[in-house]
Amino acid sequence: MMLQHKIRDTQLERDQVLQNLGSVESYSEEKAKKVRSEYEKKLQAMNKELQRLQTAQKEHARLLKNQSQYEKQLKKLQQDVMEMKKTKVRLMKQMKEEQEKARLTESRRNREIAQLKKDQRKRDHQLRLLEAQKRNQEVVLRRKTEEVTALRRQVRPMSDKVAGKVTRKLSSSDTPVQDTGSSVAAVETDASRAGAQQKMRIPVARVQALPTPATNGTRKIYQRKGLTGRVFTSKTARMKWQLLERRVTDIIMQKMTISNMEADMNRLLKQREELTKRREKLSRRREKIVKESGEGDKNVVNINEEMESLTANIDYINDSISDCQANIMQMEEAKEEGDTLDVTAVINACTLTEARYLLGHFLSMGINKGLQAAQKESQIKVLEGRLKQTEITSATQNQLLFHMLKEKAELNPELDALLGHALQENVEDSTDEDAPLNSPGSEGSTLSSDLMKLCGDVKPKNKARRRTTTQMELLYADSSELASDTSTGDASLPGPLTAVAEGQESGMNTETSATSARDKELPPPSGFPSKIGSITRSSSLSEKKLPEPSPVTRRKAYEKAEKSKGKEQKQGIINPFPAAKGIRASALQCIHIAEGHAKAVLCVDSTDDLLFTGSKDRTCKVWNLVTGQEIMSLGGHPNNVVSVKYCNYTSLVFTVSTSYIKVWDIRDSAKCVRTLTSSGQVTLGDACSASTSRTVAIPSGENQINQIALNPTGTFLYAASGNAVRMWDLKRFQSTGKLTGHLGPVMCLTVDQISNGQDLIITGSKDHYIKMFDVTEGALGTVSPTHNFEPPHYDGIEALTIQGDNLFSGSRDNGIKKWDLGQKDLLQQVPNAHKDWVCALGVVPGHPVLLSGCRGGILKLWNVDTFVPVGEMKGHDSPINAICVNSTHIFTAADDRTVRIWKARNLQDGQISDSGDLGEDIASN
Repeated sequence: MMLQHKIRDTQLERDQVLQNLGSVESYSEEKAKKVRSEYEKKLQAMNKELQRLQTAQKEHARLLKNQSQYEKQLKKLQQDVMEMKKTKVRLMKQMKEEQEKARLTESRRNREIAQLKKDQRKRDHQLRLLEAQKRNQEVVLRRKTEEVTALRRQVRPMSDKVAGKVTRKLSSSDTPVQDTGSSVAAVETDASRAGAQQKMRIPVARVQALPTPATNGTRKIYQRKGLTGRVFTSKTARMKWQLLERRVTDIIMQKMTISNMEADMNRLLKQREELTKRREKLSRRREKIVKESGEGDKNVVNINEEMESLTANIDYINDSISDCQANIMQMEEAKEEGDTLDVTAVINACTLTEARYLLGHFLSMGINKGLQAAQKESQIKVLEGRLKQTEITSATQNQLLFHMLKEKAELNPELDALLGHALQENVEDSTDEDAPLNSPGSEGSTLSSDLMKLCGDVKPKNKARRRTTTQMELLYADSSELASDTSTGDASLPGPLTAVAEGQESGMNTETSATSARDKELPPPSGFPSKIGSITRSSSLSEKKLPEPSPVTRRKAYEKAEKSKGKEQKQGIINPFPAAKGIRASALQCIHIAEGHAKAVLCVDSTDDLLFTGSKDRTCKVWNLVTGQEIMSLGGHPNNVVSVKYCNYTSLVFTVSTSYIKVWDIRDSAKCVRTLTSSGQVTLGDACSASTSRTVAIPSGENQINQIALNPTGTFLYAASGNAVRMWDLKRFQSTGKLTGHLGPVMCLTVDQISNGQDLIITGSKDHYIKMFDVTEGALGTVSPTHNFEPPHYDGIEALTIQGDNLFSGSRDNGIKKWDLGQKDLLQQVPNAHKDWVCALGVVPGHPVLLSGCRGGILKLWNVDTFVPVGEMKGHDSPINAICVNSTHIFTAADDRTVRIWKARNLQDGQISDSGDLGEDIASN
């Protein structure tokens, strides 16, 4: 409007100027034209500006209209979100009500069951009482029958001589009736054993009545009753003793059970108190974060998830506490029912002879129990003294070790830096609350051995099984000699160190000891390098040799062995595997074996020409399948190489160790071009240095990466770390987001591509669940699962593989399940497919056959369509860790440090074509 007014003013000014020019005498046409043209230019510029402002006004109006529409849509979406939250709250309340109802129903059912058990125990108790009464009646009846029989035999008179002897024996004693009865019973027992029962025929009329001292009046007890009743008195005393002993044992067991239950109750109460404190702490932290940054913060979401998990744990502990309380009440009720046998009444009903019998047994039992308690106390004192001596010795050896290290650190700056770094790591590990409890000397021993390796004093690990390194092995080089000396009880070792060695040997893992025994018995395969034979020979020689040499001699011998070992070290090679005789119908045949790793092979990947293997020896080896030779070894990993993948499109190799993913370019040479971390950081070159420490040190903020997978086009990498899966864009080498939803660590994953270009990621976790994620190209941030496969496994998921529209999952519950990816339903399952964990799955190339490997070293084949077993064989003598296939062969990696290469044969349409004895095949394999 101001511009329009200005235009009008300019026009009026122009007209006025022209009019004034016309009235002036010196008027000229040129001057008027010039003035008019100037004013026309001004007006034209103002009109253009006016048009521009009008266009901007229209655009502004349109934007205001669009903004109002967006605000309406936003309000509608907010209303929808509020409705969904209300629905969620309502559903949660309904779920809690249903859970409460189910819990009440379960508790009522448990009470009914407990009542029925109580009634059953009462009936059983009454039945036992009736049976005992019946037995007592039978005993009384038998005794009466024997008395009648004896009286009938005594009808014939016996001589006065014998009668006089018996009468004298009976009348000469002035002791009470019970003592007399015992002696007479002994006489009668001896007479009956000697066969003189027929000679002692005392007539009933001649039996004299003996005077019996009694406090409550005088009674006459005939001696014949004493003679016959003494036998049954001893039986009654024996029965009463057995009854009392059984009752005492039951009371002790009941009290022990109740004390154990109370200890469990106290432990659960402490756990609940700790979890409640943690939840309150998280709640305060969440309130603080909400005040600072609002509800939308990621930390608030994570804290909410953690609080939900803590609440679930507290509910579980509350259920356990209620179960424990119910069990304690049930035990108390059972004890009250069992108290129907009154011990005091049984003791009061005893005669003097029975009381003496019971007292003697009680004395012997008390002496035995006291002896056992004294023996246990002495053993405990001996063990405490040995423990103190071990601690003193350990402290002394550690001081010596660190003095030696400090001397060497003055000359070696790398050792000085590593010593400080390792000490810092030890402090951090000791202050970590969630760290597992190790043995007192294991951590320091590991640190010391790592530092010794850097100094050049590396000792050869020629031992058949893992065991804790002792301080003597740290100070002196040869560990095999020390092991043999400690095992044979060499007298040259000090007493405390011998005790340490014994404690370590006794505390070893039974599984590893069993494995070592098996390895000792089995001869090495023909294709193995001669290195294994030299190890066994050296260990046998060390067992046979005589007294331990001095430390200087051992160190010199070790340096010679180390030099010779460095000369003899060879590259890996793929050798032909000799076929076993008598195989007629083997579904798979092992044709080659790859040897070269120093420790267990954990992962494997392959193409038609190359093979990639990762091992516990912290290397990834690349093999040429055409020549059968090792091409290169990718080292410098901080710990075990747990996963390896090769990208055909970029010729890049991805290796995983702890929380790092190393990216190798193998086209020119084995060069690490980038290092990716579990937290999403990218570093050019090799950012994680190789570590000689046996302990896994993961930096703060990072997680252990368990497995990686590439999408079919090679543009995205998915890494399972912790409870999530991180997505990596390999075109830019940037982390684009995470796949979340699992409550436990993600152990395995597999990637497929849908027809519309989306990546389909299937993940398996320790929380027993399998989840599906659909990831479109360019997806950023947190991605939630699109489906959760139900029902879950009974234990953690170890392996996943996709074949067509079917998904196969192997678990630690020894079972395999087959899922339909289209319908997302469970099609078939084999609950006990193996006798141990199912660790690896694969599909036989060119055949509709699924291959599964377990921790026991067994390979099994299954028909993909019918899911029936096709074959079974012994793949390895140790756990199978991974299965990989290319277009023609199958590769299995195991703990025996080898990779076996298999070829399918005799398979047609998922069945064995040749009719052979499968059991013979398994035995020969």
